[in-house]
Amino acid sequence: MGRVTVRRPVRKLTPNGDRRRLDTLAAEEPLEIRISGTPLAVTMRTPGHDVELAHGFLLSEGVIGAKDDVTLARYCDSVDDTGRNTYNVLDLTLADGVPMPDVGVQRNFYTTSSCGVCGKAALDAVRLKSRFAPGDSTFTISPTVLSTLPDALRQQQRVFAATGGLHAAALFTSDGTLLAVREDVGRHNAVDKLLGWALLANRVPARDTGLLLSGRASFELVQKAAMAGISLIAAVSAPSSLAVELAEDNGMTLVGFLRGESMNVYTGNGIE
Repeated sequence: MGRVTVRRPVRKLTPNGDRRRLDTLAAEEPLEIRISGTPLAVTMRTPGHDVELAHGFLLSEGVIGAKDDVTLARYCDSVDDTGRNTYNVLDLTLADGVPMPDVGVQRNFYTTSSCGVCGKAALDAVRLKSRFAPGDSTFTISPTVLSTLPDALRQQQRVFAATGGLHAAALFTSDGTLLAVREDVGRHNAVDKLLGWALLANRVPARDTGLLLSGRASFELVQKAAMAGISLIAAVSAPSSLAVELAEDNGMTLVGFLRGESMNVYTGNGIE
């Protein structure tokens, strides 16, 4: 699995005693995203699908809305102590006519939970920035089909199976087909990688797909889905209160506690 996982010695304690063995850990490294050489953001991620991650991040920030909005993505020289390129700095070039994003404090004002912005301001920010209204979608799925998706997702979580340490996200169709699955130590990175895949595959706005989350549904993840035009989100765990408000405000269907044939539908009419 290369840089996606790391092997480390561990002391394992059990009722039968203790022993030392090697354990497989999910890799976590910083990725700096630059625009034409200007640093924009740093995220701690699992290496892999970095170009997708950067495209998805820019999409969810409202910087780009189509594949052609980025003309070049390349790794910069960033070497470790051995002189090898770490591939931890990615520089993107925007197409002519695509405005440079604001790299100041306000650029990310509605996507973090620590920014101190009130809920109403955060909801309004997403509505104003989104190019693709999720409420325009007619996407629906049956509860029978939806109930099969968590197991289907787990079967494709290859790195999670080896480490137990990654979040996953998937895009799915109304017949239950998983179009793409991405894993990462950060749930927001997993979604950004997935949205980047959709953008590069010319599937944005993604109104004909739903978003499946292996964990909880936070405001940030619903915001990212809304920015891509996704109208239905299904999470294995609970949503937050602001995530429910945002989904309702944008005409989205939000499902939580998707476990077997049981689920909670918090907003929307996409479950038929």
